[in-house]
Amino acid sequence: MNIILFESDEIERPLPMDDERARHLLEVLGRKTGDSFDAGILNGPKGKGILKSIENDKLTLAFEWLGEEPPLFPIDLVVGLSRPQTNRKILQEATSLGVRSIHFVTTDRGELSYATSRLWTTGEWRRHLVAGTAQAFTTRIPDISFGKSLSETVKKLDTYSERIALDNYEATGPLVDKLEDNNSFAICVGSERGWTGDERNLLRESGFRLAHLGERPLRTETAVVAAVSIVLSQQSWR
Repeated sequence: MNIILFESDEIERPLPMDDERARHLLEVLGRKTGDSFDAGILNGPKGKGILKSIENDKLTLAFEWLGEEPPLFPIDLVVGLSRPQTNRKILQEATSLGVRSIHFVTTDRGELSYATSRLWTTGEWRRHLVAGTAQAFTTRIPDISFGKSLSETVKKLDTYSERIALDNYEATGPLVDKLEDNNSFAICVGSERGWTGDERNLLRESGFRLAHLGERPLRTETAVVAAVSIVLSQQSWR
């Protein structure tokens, strides 16, 4: 954890000793009574936390907030639902990179059962968002949706965004071609088996340019990180 993050309703309460954040403060950071640490409220300000007291079952904390964090980057990510372990990596890594939304959609070649895995039904997905946010030393977390169809999701994306869909078969050129500066972006990445012909037609009809990341097929989570990183490298707002 590069910053200890809290929900807004947690900051007035003691931190239980069995909480992962308490263990991190004491065992990893080695903080003692009176020491400070980097802290933030999810989707709120960040600043300093002060360890006021250490008791057998809890830590008492105080906070000094310095100001709000800047907004997330104008990148909306659409990803075909994949295996839960793949989705966990995407949640954390894409959050660390600063995308403003991640939409996990059902696709023709994706397993429908992925939408009802424990990752989504138990709320586990939020834990991975928080981990990615803490890694990036910020407080902003992206908007998340899952289980909706590709067609339903692309209709709701920012109409002014530059639209790019990764594809290994019918791409017209590399992703880096024709990227405009100071734009918002919608990036679509297929599930582990890629897009069908009908899905490619849907994407093209919805204004997406099919683009590739080179000749080598990549894992879905690798393609996500590579695509977002390329877009970020070309933008002055990063």
